[in-house]
Parts: sequence; structure tokens; C-alpha cells
Amino acid sequence: MGVDLRQVVAGILTITMFVMLGQMLHRDYFDAVQVQGDAHVIVFHGSKVALEEDGLVRTSEGPWMENSHQLKPCWSISQPDEAVSSKGHVTFSLTNGPEYHISQITDAVMVAKHLGATLVLPDIRGSKPGDEMNFEDIYDADKLVKSVESVVKVVKKLPSHVSLRDIAIVKVPTRVAEDYIKEHIDPIFKSKGNIRVTTYLPSVNLRKSSLDAETDPVSCLAMFGSLELQPGVSDLVESMIQRLKKSDGRFIAIDLRVEILEKKNCRETGAVGSKTCYNAQEITLFLRKLGFGSDTTIYLTQPRWESSLNILKDIFPKTFTKVCRIFVQSLKFSSVLLIFEGFWKWQEAIMPADKKSKYLELENSEYENVIDFYISSRSDVFVPAIPGLFYANTVGKRIALGKPQVLVPAEISGSSGLSTDYISPYISKKNHLAYSCFC
Repeated sequence: MGVDLRQVVAGILTITMFVMLGQMLHRDYFDAVQVQGDAHVIVFHGSKVALEEDGLVRTSEGPWMENSHQLKPCWSISQPDEAVSSKGHVTFSLTNGPEYHISQITDAVMVAKHLGATLVLPDIRGSKPGDEMNFEDIYDADKLVKSVESVVKVVKKLPSHVSLRDIAIVKVPTRVAEDYIKEHIDPIFKSKGNIRVTTYLPSVNLRKSSLDAETDPVSCLAMFGSLELQPGVSDLVESMIQRLKKSDGRFIAIDLRVEILEKKNCRETGAVGSKTCYNAQEITLFLRKLGFGSDTTIYLTQPRWESSLNILKDIFPKTFTKVCRIFVQSLKFSSVLLIFEGFWKWQEAIMPADKKSKYLELENSEYENVIDFYISSRSDVFVPAIPGLFYANTVGKRIALGKPQVLVPAEISGSSGLSTDYISPYISKKNHLAYSCFC
């Protein structure tokens, strides 16, 4: 069968349009591409980062560190610390995402244990009114019951004879201590018989202090040994991690959410080259100056793709969000769409197609937050572009797993930097609360 010359010309024109479109879309992010000697450089508003050396493209490079050995729990529950069955109950809810769930479950277990009360399995509440889930939708209920059975009894539902009107609401500070419980909560519990605990956070850091020298073993057990994903969600997270590792066997997770960055004032902290949060361009420059190659795989916690992230994709083409639809929606030509079809599917392949309707049908769902948290905990490198409890609790899980490479962004004044200079103080100074619970 002969070749239609018109089809060949149309194909060439289509590819040309594709290239031109890509250049127009990226023009805002590049000042220039220059050649100096044997090295190609990209200029970010005056800052130069080497992309090639000696004419060879740098791929799969970077200051990767080997994982250390997994730490073992240091806590021990002394006998006869056994679950005490009582007439009173402690109820609570998990709210605001998995990074808060850890603190909430810890405080609830501490309160129930030191009151001698029965703990009621919590529900999970999202940010919008009426957005509620069962505990078992995300977490393994049997694992929770079994893990804390030596210190507190857990029931799945509040007994029918207990009226909600008879439950007193009690606010407790996170990392609540036994003395506080005895002084402020025990009198209310004895008076009402049933209480509902809500946790507030005076501070989001999880640094050890002199007061943490003898961390309550019940707190350690609840914080690091009680919450585990239910099998369906755990399998999904594991499959996504394996897909991210498929290309090079390792990947970077970056907690970078555009909506939060827009609300924050990313001001200078006072330390040279340090700010409170970092945008995509600043993170890109940080990673390149540390030496991560263009073939590096990156996972972003950003829920949906935003144009401000294009700079990351330009320098690190294998950058993913849970849903990554780049350029496709803005293209109108059917021939171009055909070209992009395979690329689009490859980008979205980190989440199996048959799982998307359940886990991604609602934007900013609790499932998405959980996926981000557990992928960030398991990545080879974690970069927190935003400070807060997500960062602090992700580091805690990584310490327990022996994954110390948490790189805190900063402006690197020279052309390059050592990754060891940017390891999180939680790890480099071993001042995270997790070091009180693991050894």
C-alpha cells in the first residue's frame, strides 16, 4: 500500500505544532538555555545549574543514601498493666488527616488508660460537614484492638444505653501526660461517667525535651504501634510505591501543595538562605544543586496538576501527582491528542485505573491524604516544602523504618551543595520524639 504524502506532511506539521506549543507553555519558566564549554546549563532567573558534564547526560544520579537498619521499639509495658474494664467510656474522632490521626489516637489511648475507661473506636471526619467515614474504611480495626489490648479495652460502638447528652466534651493538649489527666480530666470523668476527647495542638513540632526523658510507654505504643492501614488501602499504597520505583528503584516524595503555599507567607526565617516554605521553582533548584539527575522520579503530594509545577516537570520529567493531566486538556487537535494519549496514560499509571473511582472521586478526600502520608513515609528521600505536622509525623515514621534521608530545603548560594548539610535536624540531632521510643 502506497504512502499518502499528505499524511506524511500532516504528521510533520503536527509534531512541529507540538514542539512549538511545548516551548510556548514553558517560556515563562526559562530565561535561556546556554552552552558553556562542555557543560550545558539552564538559567533560573540568573541561577545556573549544570545539566550535562563532558557531553554526557546525567541520569539516575544524585546524593542517594542507603537506608539504615530498622529501629526496634524500646518501650515495654510493665506488668500488671492490663486493660481495665470500666463502666465509663472515652469517645473521639479522627480529623484533619493522617498526620493528626497519630496525635489523636495517642491522646485518646493515654486518657482511657489512665482513667481505667473503655475506648470506643473512632469515626473519621473530613474537613467538610457531613464528610464522615468508618474507622475500618482506612485503618485496620483488629490491629488497633490487638495492639493496645494490654493497656486499654476497645469496643467498636458506644453501648446503646449511653446517651450522647451524658457525654462531657474534654479538650486535651497533644502529648497529654498522666499528671494532666489526673488533675483536669479525672474529676470530669468521675462526675459524668463518659467523656469525648478532642485534641488541640499548642505546638506542631515533635522535638524531644528534657520532659521526654522518660516517655510514657503507653504513649509510644499508641503513637507508633496502633494505627495500620486496612489491607485494601495498604495494597494500593504498596502498588503505587512499586510503580514509582519501577524506573530506577528509588524516588523522592515532596510535600508540596500549591493551595497551602498560596495561603502561607513564605517569609525568611532569619537563618541565611532559609524560608518557612518553598515553591516548585525553588525546590527544583535545590534538588539540582544537590546533584539529583534529570532521570530522578518524583512524587508530589499536590492533589491535581497546577501550571506552577511545570518547572519541576521540565527538569525532572518523571514527576507525578496522583492525577497528572499535563497539557491534554488545552489541546484541541485530534492528531495531537493521539500523540499524547500514551504519555497521559503512562503518567497516571502510578495508581491502577480500577482504583481511581473509589480513591480519587472526591478532591481532597481522606483517602488522598492517607496515600500521600504513607508514600512520603516510605520514599527513598522526603523533602518537606511546607513545615507542619505532616512533616513532623512523616519523619517519625521514617525514623522507625530506618529511612533517614529527609532533606529540608534551603537556598544554596553556590553552584552545588552537599545533601548531608540539609538533613532534617529531627534526624541529624536525633531530637525527634521517635528517638525516645525506638533504639
